[in-house]
Amino acid sequence: MGGLGGGDDPRGPRLIMTDHPAGHCGDEAVFARDLRDEGGPEAEFNPGIAARFPRKNAAAGALVRDEHGRILFVCPTYKPFLEIPGGLVEDDESPLAACRREVREELGIDAPVGRLLVVDWLPTHGVWRDSLQFIFDGGVLSREQIGAIRLAADEVSRFEFLGLEAARSRLRPSKARRVALAHQAFLDGETVYGEFGRRLG
Repeated sequence: MGGLGGGDDPRGPRLIMTDHPAGHCGDEAVFARDLRDEGGPEAEFNPGIAARFPRKNAAAGALVRDEHGRILFVCPTYKPFLEIPGGLVEDDESPLAACRREVREELGIDAPVGRLLVVDWLPTHGVWRDSLQFIFDGGVLSREQIGAIRLAADEVSRFEFLGLEAARSRLRPSKARRVALAHQAFLDGETVYGEFGRRLG
């Protein structure tokens, strides 16, 4: 698989193989067919403008819980605040694929990452550009799964299960609001949109 190319090619649309296939969680055959059916991209109305379009970062995390309903938080080695398992979405990677990959890398297990709970917009903060933050349902881990956790020592120093109120003072305020949104979305069986951790709509 790869990106679509050849919008200006007189031979018509064609697939251009890239060095890195798209990271996704769908069926490979269906994805390849959808990519083919999409056809070639339209020509740029102003040559070179595509490279000047704004780009946003994206991150994806999982709301993982234990049998008592407590949320799994990790202690990153590179920041003083707690986080939920997850991380940045790489180029040409879907948020769900990124979430599953990051959880596996950080915890050493395949958590049952499922449905989307929250999409939250985070504004520019210092050197960090604005971003979209996705939180997926990470399911409930059994005692055996918890015992099998092997942390990525270069990224995570430890993990703990906490209630949201107990964790709140150790989270950035926007993260606390976002995780609370995700937890409520899980309880209500819905998906919500937020901005800076505040639900909108």
